[in-house]
Amino acid sequence: MAIRAVIFDYGQVLCTQNPAAHQRLCQITGLDAAAFDRLYWRDRHAYDLGLFDGHGYWTKFARDSGLDFTPEQIDALIETDVLMWTSINQPMLAWATALQQTGLLTAILSNMGPEVLATMRQEFAWLTDFSQLTWSCELGIAKPDPAIYSFTCTELGVAPQEAVFIDDNATNIRAAQEFGLHAILFSTIEQLRLDLAAQSLLQDFPQPGARTSQDASARA
Repeated sequence: MAIRAVIFDYGQVLCTQNPAAHQRLCQITGLDAAAFDRLYWRDRHAYDLGLFDGHGYWTKFARDSGLDFTPEQIDALIETDVLMWTSINQPMLAWATALQQTGLLTAILSNMGPEVLATMRQEFAWLTDFSQLTWSCELGIAKPDPAIYSFTCTELGVAPQEAVFIDDNATNIRAAQEFGLHAILFSTIEQLRLDLAAQSLLQDFPQPGARTSQDASARA
């Protein structure tokens, strides 16, 4: 089947993690990076499912770590966490733009907490250029659950074999492949270009990295 859609993960694909924000989160909590990351990811899946809001997530983080955050600290943690996930990967966004200009369908399929999503909707007008936006916290379904891949393909109106899925998480990639998507594990834009060529995918479309980051910067 011909490829009709490209589905992008958001975190670490269309955005990059802001290291200064990560450092600030560690400073607020008083934890070293390893201890912070262990606690940060413990309940992140539940947060992405919408089972917590930001206040509830960080309150549980404090309880699990034996810490006691003030309301002001929780507000700072929420704000800094949002900042950590809103630095755009401009070359990847530029590639998405180039694909959209050919008429190819594009989607974002992301495990996403409500506070980051609210900020994105306020600040990123380019979200409306995507044919489909799938956010885990709104569905109560998160990757690697096959239901979220099925939902996205249905909303796009494509069969799994007609879509390329790009994600930085190997577990999500395996689940997508089992569902029937052409799935590529993202690390760098250069490697993505090589992997697309190796699988003979999207060779008649603009290639990642072919446009400069300035193409997307005005839209972020």
